[in-house]
Amino acid sequence: MSYFLQNALIVLRQLIMLYLIVAVGVLAERMKWFPENVAKRCAQLLMYVVAPCIIIRSFLVMEYSPEILRNLGIALLGGLLLHGLGIAISWHAFRGKKNPDTDPILHYGSIYGNNGYMGLPLAQAMVGDIGVFYVSIVVLTFSMFAFTHGMFVMSGAAVRNPQAGDRNQGIARFEWKKLLFNAATLAVLVGFPLFLFRVPVPELVRWPIDTIARMNTPLAMLMFGTFLSRTRFNSMLRNKKVLLTGLIKLFITPSIVLTALLALRADRTLVHALMIPAAAPSANNTVVFAALHDRDAGYAAQVVSLISLVSIITMPTMIALALSLAG
Repeated sequence: MSYFLQNALIVLRQLIMLYLIVAVGVLAERMKWFPENVAKRCAQLLMYVVAPCIIIRSFLVMEYSPEILRNLGIALLGGLLLHGLGIAISWHAFRGKKNPDTDPILHYGSIYGNNGYMGLPLAQAMVGDIGVFYVSIVVLTFSMFAFTHGMFVMSGAAVRNPQAGDRNQGIARFEWKKLLFNAATLAVLVGFPLFLFRVPVPELVRWPIDTIARMNTPLAMLMFGTFLSRTRFNSMLRNKKVLLTGLIKLFITPSIVLTALLALRADRTLVHALMIPAAAPSANNTVVFAALHDRDAGYAAQVVSLISLVSIITMPTMIALALSLAG
């Protein structure tokens, strides 16, 4: 068996285990035990409580070394490159589109990946604590872009349709508070000094953080199952714009990021960790942002669900390719 195929099977095995939890979420939604409105409430819990605990925990368990610090710098560059590339590619791909209800969703979904809900659990399962450590930096860059540029896109500023009336006239303003004071940024601001200065944290504090952090994988996957439950895949597969969104998010952008990591001669563990968010499907908060800006949230859920389903094939392929090339 080839080295590439071995890597692909390892990644696929981890994804299958996670998607078994997703299947339970689908069943729970169909049985009305865990309906979509409850899942949306859980999304807030994940974003504002669980994800910050994961990031802080990753700094607490990691031992300081110059090599780790260097890799953190590369992870930061990787996160900036990932989102910067996504913005540039999607701007060209969706320039001139006219539908104010759906085009901002596709634009956003082609850039912003499921780094927190899927990236962090996969990093923990595949790479361990050091993987979560590196992916946390990518989550930080995600938050920086998503709460500024992402809100600008979803507001409809990138889609101009004179016949749409006032509905797409409200353009989101750049707010420094959202750039500096969001859950991921604050978690890094807490965790990074503890790592850098090797501050001892008592078990009384570490245990609650660790326990809450462990909620992320099962809760995120169950929640995702509720969104997947009602997706009409046949109609979405015939939509060329949705297919273009998936192509950009799952193949074009991660391929360029991989090329850059190889050019920087990043070590194998770092390449493995960073390719997880790079190859991740569209972010779950595409749905939340769509609802907040009066876009078609149901359409957003279907787009995210379809691209996430396709990622079962593309993520193992891209990650296995990265591991094979990184040696």
